[in-house]
Amino acid sequence: MDGNDSTRRIAGTGIIIVVICVSIVIIQSERSAATTDRQFSDWINRNDLAEFRTFLYENEIYSLDDLVHFKPAFQTQFKKASQFLESVESLRHEIALKMWVMEQGFEDTYVTKLTRHSVVGLRQLHALSDDDMMRIAADDKSLNEYKMLQKCVKKLRTYGSDVNQVEQDFLDHHKFGYVPDARSHVYSGWTVIVMVFSGLIVTFVTVWIMFINRLLSTEGPLQSLSTLSKKSLFYLSGQYDIVQNTKVTWNWEEPEVVGKTMTFSVRFFHKSTAPYPVSNKDNITVEISHAGSEVTKTMTLGGVNQEDANLLKVSFTVHKSGEYTICVMIGGRHIKGSPFTKKFEAGPIDASKTGFMNYTSTVVCTPESSYPLTIEARDSYGNIAAYKPGQNNYFKIRVAECGTNEKYFPPTQIFYNSRQKQLTMQIKMERVGCYQASVSYGDINLKNGDFNILVLSSEDHSCVEKNMNKCNNIWYKARLISCNNEKLAKPKKVYIYITPKQLKLKEYFLKIIGKRLFTYRVCPSTKFSFSGYSNQLASYVFTIDDGAQAPVVLAAKDRSIIAATFTKFLLKNIGGSETFQDKQTFFYHEVRNLHLRKSHSTTLVKIERARLLQSSYKAVKSFDVSDWCKNFEISFVGEQGLDWGGLRREWFETVCSHLFDPAMSGLFKRLSDDSQGLVHPNQSKHTEEDLKMFEFAGKVVGKCLYESARGTSLRSSYRQLVKARFSRSFLAQLIGLRVHYKYFETDDPELYKTKIKYIEENDIEGMELTFSEEEYVVGTNGNPGFVKVIDFVLNGSKQEVTNENKLQYLDHLAQYRLANAVRDQIDAFLKGLNELIPDNLLSIFDENELELLMCGMRKYSVADLKTNHVINGSTPTFRRVLEWFWTIIDGFSDEQMARLLQFTTGCSQLPPGGFAELVPKFQISPTYTYNTLPTAHTCFNNLCLPDYDCIEQFHRSLVIAINEGNTALETCICKRPENVDKSS
Repeated sequence: MDGNDSTRRIAGTGIIIVVICVSIVIIQSERSAATTDRQFSDWINRNDLAEFRTFLYENEIYSLDDLVHFKPAFQTQFKKASQFLESVESLRHEIALKMWVMEQGFEDTYVTKLTRHSVVGLRQLHALSDDDMMRIAADDKSLNEYKMLQKCVKKLRTYGSDVNQVEQDFLDHHKFGYVPDARSHVYSGWTVIVMVFSGLIVTFVTVWIMFINRLLSTEGPLQSLSTLSKKSLFYLSGQYDIVQNTKVTWNWEEPEVVGKTMTFSVRFFHKSTAPYPVSNKDNITVEISHAGSEVTKTMTLGGVNQEDANLLKVSFTVHKSGEYTICVMIGGRHIKGSPFTKKFEAGPIDASKTGFMNYTSTVVCTPESSYPLTIEARDSYGNIAAYKPGQNNYFKIRVAECGTNEKYFPPTQIFYNSRQKQLTMQIKMERVGCYQASVSYGDINLKNGDFNILVLSSEDHSCVEKNMNKCNNIWYKARLISCNNEKLAKPKKVYIYITPKQLKLKEYFLKIIGKRLFTYRVCPSTKFSFSGYSNQLASYVFTIDDGAQAPVVLAAKDRSIIAATFTKFLLKNIGGSETFQDKQTFFYHEVRNLHLRKSHSTTLVKIERARLLQSSYKAVKSFDVSDWCKNFEISFVGEQGLDWGGLRREWFETVCSHLFDPAMSGLFKRLSDDSQGLVHPNQSKHTEEDLKMFEFAGKVVGKCLYESARGTSLRSSYRQLVKARFSRSFLAQLIGLRVHYKYFETDDPELYKTKIKYIEENDIEGMELTFSEEEYVVGTNGNPGFVKVIDFVLNGSKQEVTNENKLQYLDHLAQYRLANAVRDQIDAFLKGLNELIPDNLLSIFDENELELLMCGMRKYSVADLKTNHVINGSTPTFRRVLEWFWTIIDGFSDEQMARLLQFTTGCSQLPPGGFAELVPKFQISPTYTYNTLPTAHTCFNNLCLPDYDCIEQFHRSLVIAINEGNTALETCICKRPENVDKSS
């Protein structure tokens, strides 16, 4: 026993001695590290480079020694980049000077003295004269310093004039840790005593912590160590520097494509390689960003098994291609290798998202030259996708001659620009004529892949060019075959006149008296369709339809010249392309030019918030066009604050809400009892005062479009959008299109499902329908109401609807309900709108594009949904699935969010106020099933989520549900995807 005790005492004494020695080293290391940190911080502050501090830390530059060998590659634009580089270069000169003088026996602090005499590098030291050296060493009367300095300079000059090489050699030595010997440091007795005493304290504390850790290791996991730095007391126990002892596993192979839920894991270890159990106390944070936006992720700490106690598992959804930055930090410090950069490529080409750039519905070319068709390939998420010729699918063009449908195979070449990811299809039409073409990827047509091709002879092409130059007195003979939905008994001789703005059909009596039959605007809504050759008329047949009038069928020998001239004028009117982006750019440019000479000064508009709509109308009712073009400075009566743009935007949004929200002014109403329905002018608002408010509403919309046009010319690209969701038939009438019964599908879905669709698809014999509509008129002045019969046509109440004319009946019904009943309201709105925006500019868009122009693209905010939803259930498993749900939909495109909304609520549109105005609220509930597809109760806006093994399976199931469920059986009780394998 005594021997063992003695042995233990000796061993203990030895351990204590070792610990004391190590403690002294630690203390000295701490002092040195503190000095290094202070010098580094002082250098940054002295050179006024505080903005680079984070940049340097991210690149693991913590000291001046690290900075000397740092070769910065600025990915971020710094204002003081040149100053930073100059300061680093000066530091290199100073370090080289310091190493040289230390090698010659000087103290390292001697550099400070040299610097005061403008010796900041070896080059200045090399150039010192004897007088300079005497001046520097003037404090030393023994001349020892002068002699040493003279010897130092003399030795430097033995290397010749190539001082830069000497400096570089010293910096290379410095890189590998070489430091010249300086005079030995001498510590006083008190310093030694303090160091020994400190060592004893450190030994006691360290042994005590080791004992506690040993005890805790037998009882349970270690306490959180994330706040301890690598210079802490835990050095001895091997439990420091967790951030540098991690292993990251990426559960995918690069390059990976978008459209998946990606998962990576991080394992944490002590320096002793023992697993470090992680918990919420460790302050572990993960930040994932793409293109400056944060990406939602799911984090799981630890695991079910004991061996996963040190595991962090992170999942996130990737739908956008490009580089993702992933930062993993513990206690605010990056782990080894963080931040990481991961690149994700676009998925395979999706034909439905791929289309032509600079699209035109009619291509005009000649047989002598090739025509380029530029294609921008995109994947199903809208990312620009790369074209790989070796893929299973490929781009192909199908061409058929109009009238005969005879297939034609033009020589085609495909060129791919991998840098811009653009594909050019060069086609050469070698035969004069008119053709219908279709471009597809695989067997699926591109989104704008259908178009006509007019191949003109040299003579016809010259004629078209002459027409473009003279712009008037362009006319051609033709025969009118059909009009007003009736075929003429005998084709009528007519003349077609074309100007840059209009196409007119005229007939002449006695060759002198002219009568205008039809007028069409030269805009995208006026369409040409081509038929074959009529032997009877010895002319080519074609149809003109503008969507507002009944189509007319004509025959003309110069059909190709007429159509080509119209196409050339059209492209000139809309900026050269029929894509929405190009037309929008052209529209803004033309609006700015239209009001270029008007004053853009500021005009004060005082508004009473309590009477916002009435006071707004009163404030601007006397404004002319010039006043509407000025900058509105909004001032709310009784409120303090200057309008730097914020009050103006608030006023626009609020006044639009008051004008177009059915619950406020009542000027507009929903055609169906649905809070998500589109708004249409209210036919009951027909007084003179009401019509003035409609005109005011048109001016507000025109002002929004004008502000957007002006904003796009600025760097900020400011746009003032209209907060409203107008019916498609209303938008169509704003651009002069004819209303037909198909508009009921979007404007009044309930009527469409219950009446319109039934009449369209079924036998209606026996329904006793007539070309009329019964309308209840509310009584006034105490008189009772009564039913009024509205005839759609002359004696319509006596004309029966049959299977043969039922579609005409539906069109008449749409004309009455959607157009004629609100004609005065629409005319008043257009009067106000056209004061700022002429109708010829509006008409370059279709109704869907007009909504995008005025109201912007519908954005679905996940943050808005997170704020405005109801959770039913709070089990741990459901909370986990719910966290996965937010991670998955954060990466959804607008189309996928629309599908999710359609699946859950039965409608893909939100009210103008977003999810906050959804009635009932968007609900999320558990289904207590396992690995099945999600379901929905659309009557209650309730999405039901099962439990899943992992987020990847949940992602697949949710995508299947929203894609397949939206085309499956719809029911307000429960909506479940049909014909889908539930086990997938």
